[in-house]
Amino acid sequence: MDTLQLVSIFLEVAIVIISLMLALGKGKKYGWGFALTFAIYVFYDLAKLYLLSIPNSALYPSFFVATISALLAVWSLYKKT
Repeated sequence: MDTLQLVSIFLEVAIVIISLMLALGKGKKYGWGFALTFAIYVFYDLAKLYLLSIPNSALYPSFFVATISALLAVWSLYKKT
């Protein structure tokens, strides 16, 4: 296993936790978007790292959902400023 990849996954998990703290603790709706985005990234990265038998027909749409989620979260932040 590549140490850098594991560190990256650990940081993605940290982003999920902080995003949930934003959403739940501070009532920031964009926190949900970032939490969903990075939770999907963690799932995607772990599936690739451990060569899980998840078909690309499931992985690629989930990655697309993550991208849309990030876009909506960033758009929400942009509108607030």
